[in-house]
Amino acid sequence: MTYQPTAISDALTNLPKLPGWVTSGRVETLETVAFRSGVALTVLDQLVSDPRYGVPVKLLATRLALSAATATSKLEGRLAREADIRDAFHLTPPGEARGPDGDLLAFWRDAVRVGTSGAGKMADFVGADFEGEAGVWINAGLESARTRGPLAGCSAVLRAVLVADDRAERLASLLSDIVLARALNWKSVLPVSAKRLTKAILRGLTTEGQGAELDVQARMLEAIEETVRLARDLARRAETLRAVAPKLRAKGSDAAVDLFLTEDAVAPASMLSPYIRGTTIPMTSRAARRFCDRLVELGVARELTGRLTFRLYGIAP
Repeated sequence: MTYQPTAISDALTNLPKLPGWVTSGRVETLETVAFRSGVALTVLDQLVSDPRYGVPVKLLATRLALSAATATSKLEGRLAREADIRDAFHLTPPGEARGPDGDLLAFWRDAVRVGTSGAGKMADFVGADFEGEAGVWINAGLESARTRGPLAGCSAVLRAVLVADDRAERLASLLSDIVLARALNWKSVLPVSAKRLTKAILRGLTTEGQGAELDVQARMLEAIEETVRLARDLARRAETLRAVAPKLRAKGSDAAVDLFLTEDAVAPASMLSPYIRGTTIPMTSRAARRFCDRLVELGVARELTGRLTFRLYGIAP
């Protein structure tokens, strides 16, 4: 039987949302996209910055990291599916090579955790070839963001990186996300830049001028709109999960629920057992499976793989 919460918090009933005029109609000029994106980013900033709305920001970030890995896989010509990327990261035994798909997701998850400050930490992502230029590109992007809007700053840094190396889509997208986060004074990165971009659009950005920049900013606006909808959706899902938490009597259930509010995919065999990740609370393999199955029974989680073994669970739609 699916558990239905008896009440919805006032914050959930008043979640910030996008006005209809932001998401309707074509974006025909850079001025239009700047105006619409300003509204969209204001809504997103409210959702992720105000704890009253209950958005599980860490879960949002890990979900976006998976989307960014899938998008950059396409940009880099590998075309890996989201499920394959997720499996490669979560199901590779410790100490074994994850392969390019798992490493790509690890890149984005690590980037999310590093945050928006610390040049020394950024060097691990930039690599030796661009370590000196990365700070210059970010600063130039921030200057564009201050004078022409955040998405102009993102497109500026995308162009700068791709002019230097037209195969550096991953780095370009990451630096764009950093510029966006710093322009909005976020403490951590939310990977949104790569989500809707294509190889052709990025190629045009380095050769075709203003028309291509409009294409890039319009696609980024779409990605931000999708992120707003995702954040609102996750806030509701998290509220439902929190509401059923008192019904879970397993030892360590509160810590396990917190893990579901942080991770896009939870592997019971390695993330709940023998200890709940991030804690010293023990949980047997059997108890971990039963806990996840109980969440599915209550309608607050779902199994992500469709397999009988090597299962992954995530917060339910």
